[in-house]
Amino acid sequence: MADTKREREIERKYDAEAPGGLPDLRGVAGVADVIDKGVADLDAVYYDTADQRLATASVTLRRRTGGHDAGWHLKLPVPEIEGARDEVHAPLSDDVPRALIGLVRSRVREADLVPLVRLRSARDLRHLVDADGTLLAEVSVDGVRAARLDGTTATTAWTEIEVELAPNGDPHLLDKVEKKLRKAGVRRSTSVSKLARALAETGSAPETAADGDGPGELPGPTLKPDTAGAQVLAYLREQRDALVDLDPAVRQDLPDSVHQMRVATRRTRSAFKTYGKILDRAVTDPIGEELKWLAGELGVDRDREVLAERLTKAIAAVPRTLLLGPVRGRLKIWKVAGRAGSRRKTVAVLDSKRYLALLDGLDALLADPPLRKAARTPAAQALPAAVLKDYDRLATRVDHALALDPGTDRDLALHEARKAAKRARYAGEAATPALGKPAATFAKRMKAVQKVLGDHQDSVVAREALRDLAIQAHAAGESAFVWGLLYGREEAAAAARERDLVGVWERASRPKARAALGG
Repeated sequence: MADTKREREIERKYDAEAPGGLPDLRGVAGVADVIDKGVADLDAVYYDTADQRLATASVTLRRRTGGHDAGWHLKLPVPEIEGARDEVHAPLSDDVPRALIGLVRSRVREADLVPLVRLRSARDLRHLVDADGTLLAEVSVDGVRAARLDGTTATTAWTEIEVELAPNGDPHLLDKVEKKLRKAGVRRSTSVSKLARALAETGSAPETAADGDGPGELPGPTLKPDTAGAQVLAYLREQRDALVDLDPAVRQDLPDSVHQMRVATRRTRSAFKTYGKILDRAVTDPIGEELKWLAGELGVDRDREVLAERLTKAIAAVPRTLLLGPVRGRLKIWKVAGRAGSRRKTVAVLDSKRYLALLDGLDALLADPPLRKAARTPAAQALPAAVLKDYDRLATRVDHALALDPGTDRDLALHEARKAAKRARYAGEAATPALGKPAATFAKRMKAVQKVLGDHQDSVVAREALRDLAIQAHAAGESAFVWGLLYGREEAAAAARERDLVGVWERASRPKARAALGG
């Protein structure tokens, strides 16, 4: 995505209906001056699918001329921060840039992007600056004219005030400016964006993402909110939404995005298995296999990255006098060899028909779920039994692993127990909205078990890599001493985790698990 630029914008919009218009903002604390930057004419065409999938998700894609930032702009919501959106810029061109098409692929799928609305604005811009002349925020008064481009002749017009925080600005400034605006009778806009207002005022505003189920979905079945089926479907919708929302972040290689996307796939698969008496597994299992495929494709790069970080820290902890041979250089070669082409492979997976078919399959499942009889039973009755069944599965695996002698077989058994602990944890998390604190307590205890077993498995994987590095070093005529030293340290760490497991497992015993779930 070399031709794109990403930045975060934090802004607030206001209806400019107050008789006095925009008040003098020099009295706002921290604002030393307000600089008039003149009026710019902006012309923007917004693109979407015919059924407005982007607008439904509060995503906007536009081609704009005029002003200082002419080009293509894709705005993605940032729900955790008020008024924030991540904006991706691409150079001006006639057609929608391929890079931006990729970033909306999880929402539009195979549908065409077509012109939807044209907005022409006369922007009267002002800069709020501090005593040193540093930009604090931009304030504009926009006279907007909107026209539909989808075959209708509907038009509308309005004037609004927009306050956008400068990059790295203090968000508290927005509160101070708003206080000044409110005193002048200016109130917040009820629309989240110009496009949303244009659609609403021309008679075809889409449902929000919270109101609908997903691209092209029909409403799901009517279930009472307190039933097991309603609770499980709500959880599955959250995971489906997470997959769709994280897709652009993974394509942009944003921190932790791959990990979070894999978590969403695992949680969905776990829910299919745990709640098999609620949703027919004959329907969910094939989708679960596709989710397993996706997680595996995403995991190659992520797992190696985590392992490389672990080995880098391990080398840093070795005294200089013991660093024999080109250890850091050898590790760098190993990392580069594993990273080559991985980003291209990840994007190729997300662009594949198989991946898009998976997303369509999840949408179809949620629109017409394969409910079984237990789906209509009270959640408080059906969910605890399903969660405890996963606990019993975990207990069997832990007991089996601890009964084995240290070695490869025990390592493999503990790895299987780790996967069972993760499933039990996810089962508790899925049940928490219905069961409350008891399920949350159970999930917390399962997470502790998963953490210990995960640390143990990380040590197993690290030892395999260290052995390979030692072989490579020896073949190149280098000293393998450091790799052997680190191997021994990892063995000791794994043994310590096995000892920790005994205590953690005792705190998660079945009587305590049953008590946590109110049984």
